[in-house]
Amino acid sequence: MVASVVSAFGRRIAEAAVALGALALITATPAAAQGLIRDAEIEETLRVYTNPLLEAAGLDPADVDLYIVNDASVNAFVAGGQNIFVHTGLILRADTPNEVIGVLAHETGHISGGHGARRSQDMQRALGPMLLSIGLGVLAIAAGAPDAGAALISGSSAFGMGEIVRHTQVQESSADQAAMQFLDATGQSGRGLISFFNTQIRPYEFMSRRAPPWMMTHPFSSDRVEALRERVQSAENYNATDSEENLRRFRFMQAKLVGFIQTQGQTLARYPLRDTSQPARYARAVAYYRVSDLTRARGELDVLMREDPNNPYFQELMGQILFENGRAEESIAYHRRSLELVPNQPLLQINLARALNAAEGRAGTDESIALLQAAVAREPDNAYAWRELAQARDLRGEEGLAQLASAEQNFALGDYNSALSFAERARRTLPRNTPSYQRANDIVLFAGNEVRDRQAQQRGRRS
Repeated sequence: MVASVVSAFGRRIAEAAVALGALALITATPAAAQGLIRDAEIEETLRVYTNPLLEAAGLDPADVDLYIVNDASVNAFVAGGQNIFVHTGLILRADTPNEVIGVLAHETGHISGGHGARRSQDMQRALGPMLLSIGLGVLAIAAGAPDAGAALISGSSAFGMGEIVRHTQVQESSADQAAMQFLDATGQSGRGLISFFNTQIRPYEFMSRRAPPWMMTHPFSSDRVEALRERVQSAENYNATDSEENLRRFRFMQAKLVGFIQTQGQTLARYPLRDTSQPARYARAVAYYRVSDLTRARGELDVLMREDPNNPYFQELMGQILFENGRAEESIAYHRRSLELVPNQPLLQINLARALNAAEGRAGTDESIALLQAAVAREPDNAYAWRELAQARDLRGEEGLAQLASAEQNFALGDYNSALSFAERARRTLPRNTPSYQRANDIVLFAGNEVRDRQAQQRGRRS
């Protein structure tokens, strides 16, 4: 799996100011999200579920990015434009693929409705009532009414939020209705959307009804269900069922996440030894690998690969298990086979490249660099790929290119100080009038501006 778990959403996403939630915020757990998970198989499954919805909405799937958030809360949201974030909690709590697809259809509704841009406008409009309330409070204090003035100032956020929620509740309802349109257009039922609200969100409604009205960015789940029920039940595809392929993908996606995220005990409770299905073996193989029980992990995977030798993700997992147990050379064949089965997949290219670097050193860098360059061409913000490329360049003694790759790695992470430092060193070494030199120069200019701007902001806060 999981090629990497990063601690931040990355430069482009971390700076996003607006998030559109699919579900009532009351369902979120107190703990903050742990980060993003990268996994070729799960990302592919979510793509298979989402792309038809995007096309039905008149959107180009290539313009929409999907992210998996390692968070147990039941949630999904749109942020930073056309970026859909799906919590692992939502995937694990869903009972059917149709429930996950219903939520993805809702998020597609947010994107097609342009709600991100409108949310920014709503926030700007909300500043007016907030500032007016603060101004009235100051005047009241000056006029000798300090209690009234303090109340106006402290309640300024309520005035602003009241302006925002009037628009967000409309947007949530609009996204629900758009979701049904996209599900209809793709021949899918809306029953999953109803059942998911009823089982995962509605039980918490009594808590949300205690909140002040100006805090309710979403309609009550019962109201959402009733607003959708008639349209869902009258839809031509109401009785449509999940395809066998969608069910298969869903079972493997849940099994993999359980094995990686939950404890071995929890995994074996959900997938006991008497369960010899492929998803159960898959979950147990991951769970055994995570506690370094290599014999049992390989035993489960050997059965899976005999049953389905052309499953690229069984091959990938075996390669990962071997690599992370110090058997890089043995892992190469499995990583190579996984990439043969899914050509040009960036995460699989990275897996093979790092195995080649570790097992063969300088001798493996011709192939590993080609793989990593292909990966960053498709995913230029993949910091992990840039790190591996820096190591491969270093193995070849290409100091300037190694420094440039490290600059790219830190630039992708938003660490502009480090990006600037590496890019300046690369620029001193690389030949002038080459694309690599120009790229180093570009990073120096952009990262330098960012560093200076942040330093100026810090000075302004201190003064």
